[in-house]
Amino acid sequence: PITPGELLCLGSSLAFSGLFYYLYRKKARAMARVQEAPKLQVDDDLPALVSAADGRCLPYVALEGIVLPARAALTSHYHEGLQGVIQKLLLKEHRLIWNSLARSW
Repeated sequence: PITPGELLCLGSSLAFSGLFYYLYRKKARAMARVQEAPKLQVDDDLPALVSAADGRCLPYVALEGIVLPARAALTSHYHEGLQGVIQKLLLKEHRLIWNSLARSW
């Protein structure tokens, strides 16, 4: 004889297992796309390639080349001889205009 509490636990366990498996497969597909990304060199042909792509965007592309740090390269505390740089991000905010009729920005 199976009690309703046991059925509830079994059902919730199956539901959570299904949910976690779905999330695992979703991340595995994204990881496969990243690993299969084409490797491009940073050279003079790169801007033309980007502008020719759909939406002027190349999803999951590995860029290979030499970058120079703006100030000093970051060195790893855990791996000797490993250095890295931080990508400079540009955030452009759109200008807000006060709408006196709606009394909002």
